[in-house]
Amino acid sequence: MLVVKIKFCAMFLEIITPDKKIYEGEVKRVRLPGSKGLFEILNNHAPIISTLEKGTIRIVEDDDRQRTFKVNGGLVENKRNRIIVLLESI
Repeated sequence: MLVVKIKFCAMFLEIITPDKKIYEGEVKRVRLPGSKGLFEILNNHAPIISTLEKGTIRIVEDDDRQRTFKVNGGLVENKRNRIIVLLESI
């Protein structure tokens, strides 16, 4: 029996505040506290720009490790599997 593992192209995520870069790396998924509710960005997600509210960003990294960041609001842009999160503070 032949077993084939398919590796999907990862997304690249940057989380930035006015003072410093908080996170940078390849991720499988990102869950964000949008101003109209929680939403998740997966590989090949449609382009999006959204405001963020106070809440938690949850990341599943390329190696399946999970990380969380408490945030007070900001913006997110996703385009061509590149996600940039601009935060007021963390």
